[in-house]
Amino acid sequence: MTAQTPEHDEAHGGGLGSRLNWLRAAVLGANDGIVSTAGLVVGVAGATDSRGALLTAGLAGLLAGSMSMAAGEYVSVSTQRDSEKAALAQEKRELATEPQAELIELTEMLEGKGLDGQLAREVAEQLTEHDALRAHAEVELGIDPDELTNPWHAAGASFLAFTAGALLPLLAIVLPPAAHRLWITVVAVLAALALCGWSSARLGAAPVGRAVLRNVGGGAVAMGVTYAAGSVLGAVGV
Repeated sequence: MTAQTPEHDEAHGGGLGSRLNWLRAAVLGANDGIVSTAGLVVGVAGATDSRGALLTAGLAGLLAGSMSMAAGEYVSVSTQRDSEKAALAQEKRELATEPQAELIELTEMLEGKGLDGQLAREVAEQLTEHDALRAHAEVELGIDPDELTNPWHAAGASFLAFTAGALLPLLAIVLPPAAHRLWITVVAVLAALALCGWSSARLGAAPVGRAVLRNVGGGAVAMGVTYAAGSVLGAVGV
């Protein structure tokens, strides 16, 4: 009988951080798109049943939100990328001017990870001989030089995710007849938030119930508050 290799679905390798960044941007963008647009159109629906007003408000919220998310993500990730590049440049200078000190530093860090002194020294020497900058980048800085964060990718992912999320409450509020559009929108939004919470939890190996409850609860509160505000403003003729 041949031994079977245990199977598991844990993610490994330097691509994990990149995938988690994409997941984070997509989940945040979709959640924000759903909740903010739903809150906006439901609030307007509390004040008026005009399909034109709802469409105008929803489209304005979609465009403003998607551009804001993309710009914010671009600035944030650009700052992170600049910091990573500066750290790599500093490490490269230190390797060129103080190679022995850097070897000692790498050895000590490997010892801190559990290797004994002699083995840590041998591993440090082999890593340095193979690719000194990569060794220090990964062990000391936690950076993969070949997979620096890309601000354009993050911005694009946020823009598309927000737009996809925002389209659902927008279509749900303008397509049905006036008598049914509010409850259809609420149900569609809560269902989408539940699915989004479930998906993010499964992909991130996190507790599903908590993620779903957070998403659904936050969306329900947002719609309730904005609808109440819209109803009050509509009642007083503002």
